[in-house]
Amino acid sequence: MSAIRQAEPVLSATEASQAGLDRERLLRLYRDMLATRMFEERGNLLFKAGRLPGSYYTGRGNEAASVGVASAMGEDDVASPLHRNMGVHVVRGVDPAALFCQYMGRAGGATRGRDSNLRTNDFSPGVGLLAGVSHLPAMIPVITGMALAFQLRREPRVAVGWCGDGAAARGDMHESMNLAGVRELPIVYIIDNNQYAYSTPNSLSFACEHLADRGPAYGFEGIVVDGTDVLTVYREAARAIEKARAGGGPTLLELITLRMEGHAVHDDAAYVPRSLVDEFTARDPVDRYRAWLQVNQELTDEEQAAIEAEVRATIEKGVADAEASPLPNPDTVLDGVYAVSSQE
Repeated sequence: MSAIRQAEPVLSATEASQAGLDRERLLRLYRDMLATRMFEERGNLLFKAGRLPGSYYTGRGNEAASVGVASAMGEDDVASPLHRNMGVHVVRGVDPAALFCQYMGRAGGATRGRDSNLRTNDFSPGVGLLAGVSHLPAMIPVITGMALAFQLRREPRVAVGWCGDGAAARGDMHESMNLAGVRELPIVYIIDNNQYAYSTPNSLSFACEHLADRGPAYGFEGIVVDGTDVLTVYREAARAIEKARAGGGPTLLELITLRMEGHAVHDDAAYVPRSLVDEFTARDPVDRYRAWLQVNQELTDEEQAAIEAEVRATIEKGVADAEASPLPNPDTVLDGVYAVSSQE
């Protein structure tokens, strides 16, 4: 029977190199984390200015978790990220303009203006993203089915499926993990344990010590990882993905983070204890990794400024391109609709 373990942190440049990360890739991780943070900050401002319809969700505090996992994926692998996993879209090369179009309800978005939530359904090599839906974790059975397809076709591909701590209680997740364990499917399950399912704390959500305990219950390894440490996330994700690719079956990674902002921008998260916020603020994944690079890779102020300027320019171009995209033509409202009920 597989067991649960606590991942040891990656502390040194030597350990990062052993994990397959040279300086160029280490800086790329920082660039992608920063792009994730800055994209969501820009979106937050756009929402507050009334330029985004609907609601707006952020993953502040989850940058290392999303970027670390996505950076470990192979070109032909597929993933089903959630609404707090912007870093997955960044790493997989989704155009910022397309993302802003989607949030703005513009015709250039993935759903052509039909909604304003994060949706990317693109299975081209290097992207491989399955669009999420608001009912969590409804896409876990789908991504598990894709892993089954890879196995049946004998394709050396891996599926990566995301779930939150709250949604991990749903039957969709348990039924999928049971099938994956029985069939030894090439899949890695990610639970972003950000402490709160909306306003419900973990203490009222599950009785086991770790959500990773559920991996061994279904016959595969569960690993608890510091989700604010991008290097450790990357190493553990890479190990799990390559194990799955080699026929070693599933792995469950529980990434420990905190949702640093409310459920959505309308929620001030006043129910989160200040002490918990302070604890994770001190472990801010972007600040923490920047400090590591300064010590272990001699990241200079000039390099840092250049990365920030490049990211900011890319984001601002994305905003401008999205705002230049037209609103959807009302005459196309039924395009793509499979059934229409008409009444006389």
